Amino acid sequence: MGTNTENLDNYLDNHFIHRSNWLRAAVLGANDGILSVASIAIGVSAAGVSRDPIVLATVAGLVAGALSMAAGEYVSVSSQTDIEKADIERERIELEEMPELELLRLAEIYEQRGLKKETALLVAKEFTAKDALAAHVRDELGINEISQAKPMQAALASGASFIAGGILPLIVTLFLPLESMEYTLYGSAIFFLIILGTVSARTGGSPIGIAILRITFWGTMAMGITAFVGYLFGVNI
Repeated sequence: MGTNTENLDNYLDNHFIHRSNWLRAAVLGANDGILSVASIAIGVSAAGVSRDPIVLATVAGLVAGALSMAAGEYVSVSSQTDIEKADIERERIELEEMPELELLRLAEIYEQRGLKKETALLVAKEFTAKDALAAHVRDELGINEISQAKPMQAALASGASFIAGGILPLIVTLFLPLESMEYTLYGSAIFFLIILGTVSARTGGSPIGIAILRITFWGTMAMGITAFVGYLFGVNI
């Protein structure tokens, strides 16, 4: 019995969906940190200025971006949480006012998933007897512990990962030669994005090649447009 339990635990450990909430926020934050800060630095350096304005703009972008990312993620996920809570409350009221109809609705869901009509009704009755609200929240609304929104977790993951990603181009602006800085920033940012794509793909158990291609393509687009704007205006600070 113990061996079977261990095998089941090992099997469940091979799935990565339980990481989706914080991993999404962390990858988004790190990707945005690298791209936003690198793009700002590239745009300023492309205008042909000295090191100090580049560093200053990069630091400002890093701080503002991290705070904006954390706040935006918190507000966004909190809105999702409010919707989930409202739907759960509506479901609770419906269970109190029309339990028979809700039972049939639950049985219909199981029948649509492949159970026979009699089996679906039996399963619905057993789940209802144990915890009717939990059954409807999970199977009718599609809300579970994995998918449930966690605002603070998302905000912290986004803000911290933005800082972690944004520090990398900041280091480039601080220590690498000023000559052709925009090209150095672009090359290093692409390298950082490739690492991020690899790590996120391995953490999430998804194909590495697709993740790298996606993240570098859009990164190139963002930094290229920013550099073009810098060249276009050629502002001397």
